[in-house]
Amino acid sequence: MKIETVELAGLHTRIYGAAVAKVTVVLLHGFGAPGDDLVPLGQYMQAPNARFVFPAAPLELGGLYGDSRAWWLIDLMKLEQDLRTGSIRDRRNEVPEGLTEARAKVSALLDELKTRYSITDAQIVLGGFSQGAMLSLDVALHRETPPSALVLMSGTLLAEAVWTPLMPKLAGMPIIQSHGRRDPLLPFSIAEILRDKLVEAGAKVEFLPFNGEHSIPQTAFDAAGKLVRER
Repeated sequence: MKIETVELAGLHTRIYGAAVAKVTVVLLHGFGAPGDDLVPLGQYMQAPNARFVFPAAPLELGGLYGDSRAWWLIDLMKLEQDLRTGSIRDRRNEVPEGLTEARAKVSALLDELKTRYSITDAQIVLGGFSQGAMLSLDVALHRETPPSALVLMSGTLLAEAVWTPLMPKLAGMPIIQSHGRRDPLLPFSIAEILRDKLVEAGAKVEFLPFNGEHSIPQTAFDAAGKLVRER
């Protein structure tokens, strides 16, 4: 597997896959992960006619081990307290500081990919894990023309008052959404609310619950691969 490393929209980005691809898959890693965290996922999807793109988040997290990055910062002390107490963290009313800037970077990256490879939004699948999933949905909602499909792995509902009026633009869009029933970080119940809102807006959601915590199950790889091959 030959990986090309380039700067796109100011983001250190890894790219591999078909030289002439029918679909371009952009996957965004989660909070605290290294920039190459999701690079192996493309191989699991078994989509020989696809190009895979993995941008590294712009924020470097000092004090954490190794190459730890984020799309926006979170309150780690509050997170640790929630984990200790078992509190359910409902982020529906949160609009994280830095979300707008992260959205602009990823949207600009998609535009650069369109120019670089002479492709359209209809040839792009966007997705990610955790914070990357949230950002993927936010980008899709705010773009004039959204990508053709979304892959949301262990994300959650943010900015409900902003996102909800924009969701009808995703009508008819295939969306893979996976979430662990025992996720201690982003509650399963909120993932169900997000699913229901997307379905109500007309999106074609394939919801994949699994008996695990904050992770990516094999079922998500399989479903994402099937979606990409179909496109």
